[in-house]
Amino acid sequence: MSKWKEIAVVALLVAGVFIPAKAFCSDNPMRVLVDTSAASIYEGSSVLLRYPYRDVPFKPYVQQLYTSGGINILRDAPHDHLHHHALMYAIAVDGVNFWEEQNAPGRQQHRSFTDVKIDEQGKRPYAGFTEQLDWINPRSKELMLKESRTLEACKLSNVDATFLKWQSRFTVPKGKDAVTLSGSHYFGLGMRFLISMDTGGQFRNAAGRAGEVVRGDERITRARWCAYTAEADGKPVTLAMFGHPDNVRDPTHWFTMSKPFAYLSATLNLYRDPLTITAEKPLVLRYAVALWDGKVQDSRIEQAYDQWLKLP
Repeated sequence: MSKWKEIAVVALLVAGVFIPAKAFCSDNPMRVLVDTSAASIYEGSSVLLRYPYRDVPFKPYVQQLYTSGGINILRDAPHDHLHHHALMYAIAVDGVNFWEEQNAPGRQQHRSFTDVKIDEQGKRPYAGFTEQLDWINPRSKELMLKESRTLEACKLSNVDATFLKWQSRFTVPKGKDAVTLSGSHYFGLGMRFLISMDTGGQFRNAAGRAGEVVRGDERITRARWCAYTAEADGKPVTLAMFGHPDNVRDPTHWFTMSKPFAYLSATLNLYRDPLTITAEKPLVLRYAVALWDGKVQDSRIEQAYDQWLKLP
């Protein structure tokens, strides 16, 4: 057998069928390819996403995410901020910093992929994987937090978008009663863009507000979604990040900045109001990213957001 394994993920466990997803997603075959260091999601022969999970010193993350036209919008570990890993999730747990990667930062350690199923046909309209992660304190080797992370991708046929669902389920490790989540105003699900997208882009959000200034041009705005349109190597692209009404502290606190580079992050306002989760009640967070070639009107983003809420 080749070192590559073709895996189709059981991403929609609703009555054992996939009919709800087909109502929104294109019918092109979807599949996941997993090698010894990364998982990749494909539509036909075209890659949609690459996710390194091994040989990463601090955290697994989405390294590449492509538009329908084949444009990757993400930038990994730029020289000015080496800890900016494309599309990543990080916060502080009981004072241990999992965002910055200096002074003994915390580490998100890959344990396994679960909820996967071999499908030689590769004919599912929706594909993804669930990963089990341990959040480790590097000084004490203590297990700080456990995460079950599910990533699922498809093409939204009605709005012609690449679509990525991100769900994280956080649980308190055995032996602990609770953990407290905290961090800077930008900690959360953060996205760093291509260098060509750092200037001349435009942020907007469902609330239609500029938001609160934190420092410089950094802002925090609460809204259902936040979008960014910019030139990716000479071609316009639009991306939108969606929160979910079931998330704690909904609507999402969106962090945006445009100088000296562009950044977007879905946050929980932890810098002002740390969040304690208990052993009895796990924390589940649901987000999504929709990605288009070209400039997209708010109405189209709203349509994609509505579809996101209807997906299982």
